[in-house]
Amino acid sequence: MPSVVAGTRLLDLLPLLNADYRVQVFFTRPEPSLHTEMFIRMIGGLDIPWEQALQHEFDLVLAASYRFIDQAPGPVLVLPHGASALKSRIRVRHTAEPVHGLDRQLLMRDGKVHAAGIALSHDDELAALSASCPEAVASAVVAGDICLDRMRASLPFRDRYRHALGVQTDETLVTISSTWTTESTFARCPMVYRELPSLARVAVVLHPNVWAVHGAWQVRAWLADCGVMVIPPEAGWQAAMIASDVVVGDHGSTTQYAAAIGRRVLLATLPEVRKGSLAHALGEIVPMYAGDLDEAVTVPGFADLLSSRLDQADSILRSTMYRLLSAREPDQETPLPRVPLPNPLSEDH
Repeated sequence: MPSVVAGTRLLDLLPLLNADYRVQVFFTRPEPSLHTEMFIRMIGGLDIPWEQALQHEFDLVLAASYRFIDQAPGPVLVLPHGASALKSRIRVRHTAEPVHGLDRQLLMRDGKVHAAGIALSHDDELAALSASCPEAVASAVVAGDICLDRMRASLPFRDRYRHALGVQTDETLVTISSTWTTESTFARCPMVYRELPSLARVAVVLHPNVWAVHGAWQVRAWLADCGVMVIPPEAGWQAAMIASDVVVGDHGSTTQYAAAIGRRVLLATLPEVRKGSLAHALGEIVPMYAGDLDEAVTVPGFADLLSSRLDQADSILRSTMYRLLSAREPDQETPLPRVPLPNPLSEDH
């Protein structure tokens, strides 16, 4: 688990192994990080040193990043760590090959595909994989998006999430969503964090890397006088999206998930993105925020752009994990858990 982002994605997956006494789950971190250490401690996971993990052979290794998987001591199932395995941002390289997140250079080490399973969200990703790295197709499974499916399953509990955030029935909740690059909402549009609280109740969702790079104290200090609820990086962003009336965001995954569950959205900023990406699709439809929340729009059909297997990810991924474990899948179904209640920092933090 190289980052909190990867850890939160794995938390969507791990409940599929619940109630199986044959399975023991360990967590390990290839690089020392206070944030990942605190994350594992918060969820009560058994954290073992990377060097110790490498001395054992595990029946299955779960990852939400391609980093270090060539060292993983066991068959690896890799999930995207955001919406879609095909990235929105254009990464400049001195090559004529496409650079989209399923690139040959990423998937292969020493002429070998090291992932035993590559979970994809959409059939379009399988087509891109076939073109960029045909050797990896045998490992691929189009499973849909378990994060999106959990959010969709949690939509009936929207009032509970709003209550947890202290939002009244007649209040408008706006969530400001930001990824972590220099072209993000937080970097490019800091004024919106002070402007929007005059129009509505405001929750703030920042990419975990913002917290990791700048530190929790600094993030809280920057937002101290804004009058916003800050959602901690470990959990709560999904619930905030469900509870929201409007999401103001950027090219990051959280904005895309908000659109996929039918929230009205506006873009605070949008850098140059890869044509055909999810961010590009949003940019074609969603207006830029210019001070009027009434201009926010829904994006019909966006969930189908994000996932080709809506509401099926749990069964497909569960079967995939047990196949890689070489173990019989339990007969009893494991209900897809709804997303946890948010626990925001107070508006006067």
